[in-house]
Amino acid sequence: QVHLVESGGGLVQPGGSLRLSCAASGSISSINAMGWYRQAPGQQRELVAAITSGGSTNYADSVKGRFTISRDNAKNTVYLQMNSLKPEDTDVYYCNADIVPPYGPLAYDYWGQGTQVTVSS
Repeated sequence: QVHLVESGGGLVQPGGSLRLSCAASGSISSINAMGWYRQAPGQQRELVAAITSGGSTNYADSVKGRFTISRDNAKNTVYLQMNSLKPEDTDVYYCNADIVPPYGPLAYDYWGQGTQVTVSS
């Protein structure tokens, strides 16, 4: 059993910052890519940022230069530093991880429960 637990969402004014965290726990041998997605009501879930186990990153064009993804492999944790937030960043943010269980070698996709980010004055 694997769990992804997110934290750090909330209400922030335009131009403000938030830092999301997502910790993976449970039956884990290794973690490949980790990432953050977001989804508005009635919309498809979209990639915000992703990071490989080696540290290579990928960002949606809408967040480049404002958001930074990082990870701590020793803690099985991924972070999303969000700066210069805009009202259009308001969404539910979901953590995603590609995890290899102890019995390997195939990896499985896991999702967190989601955390609300609201950017409003």
